[in-house]
Amino acid sequence: MTDQKKAWHGVYVAAALPFNDDLSVDFDSYAEHVAWLAANGMHGVAANGSLGEYQTLSDDERARVVTTAVEAAPEGFGVMPGVAAYSSHQSLRWVEQAAEAGAQSVLALPPNVYKAGPDAVVDHYRVIAKVGLPIVAYNNPFDTKIDLVPELLARLHGEGLIVAVKEFSGDVRRSYQIKELAPELDVVIGADDVLLELGINGAVGWVAGYPNALPKGSLELYQLSTSADPADWAKALVVYRDLHPLLRWDSKHEFVQAIKLSMDVAGRKGGICRPPRSPLSPETAAQITKDTEAALAKGYL
Repeated sequence: MTDQKKAWHGVYVAAALPFNDDLSVDFDSYAEHVAWLAANGMHGVAANGSLGEYQTLSDDERARVVTTAVEAAPEGFGVMPGVAAYSSHQSLRWVEQAAEAGAQSVLALPPNVYKAGPDAVVDHYRVIAKVGLPIVAYNNPFDTKIDLVPELLARLHGEGLIVAVKEFSGDVRRSYQIKELAPELDVVIGADDVLLELGINGAVGWVAGYPNALPKGSLELYQLSTSADPADWAKALVVYRDLHPLLRWDSKHEFVQAIKLSMDVAGRKGGICRPPRSPLSPETAAQITKDTEAALAKGYL
């Protein structure tokens, strides 16, 4: 199994953020959710990820999300805030805030708006690395329009700027090339629906969506997928097939609404999203409800 010695190893849940009926942040419920995830075997939370709807938060709200997560986390449970911003200067501010709050690592996208070339991307990570917190780079070429290709990741790691990459390209072939070019760079599974494929190739972590609703089943799947025993991979495949109708939502535009709905079905507070995220269509909601109930009926709690 994957060792948990490093702050970014294991299952880090991109914790969904609950809102009150007036769309204010329900910080009490968020703190309870962080504690509940820890009690159910997760290794940490990725606060202020996309599932946490960080783009819709004020600066004060975003900072309080991090401090709330740190305060709610039991000893040994990690907090890895997202530090995405429009500029390197803004990202630096969020890394500094994470460090001041007591976080152990950060999850960092390349610049959010400007389509930077390789040299500018490296400069961006140089800026935010000054704080000294371990940086897990986040490769999401769909949202940032910047692709952290294996050659660029190797360059970033070679300079000591990043310790790992959350790989969200969806191309499972990349993990092999990353290991060839930067053998010491940790690969963290970045999308729920490629968990098995990246797990069997040596991924040491998972920034996860569906453990918000199904933590124990998700943890079992992660442990089997990252085992060195091929017999465990065969067991993982059974679980993976059962859960994949849900896991694939993590790579769709409506992933926040989908996972929050599954949380509601599972008895957690998922609830509403802040605009511009709108409610799911009745047909989509019915399918997600059906698939979640099917997973729960099979014991994937």
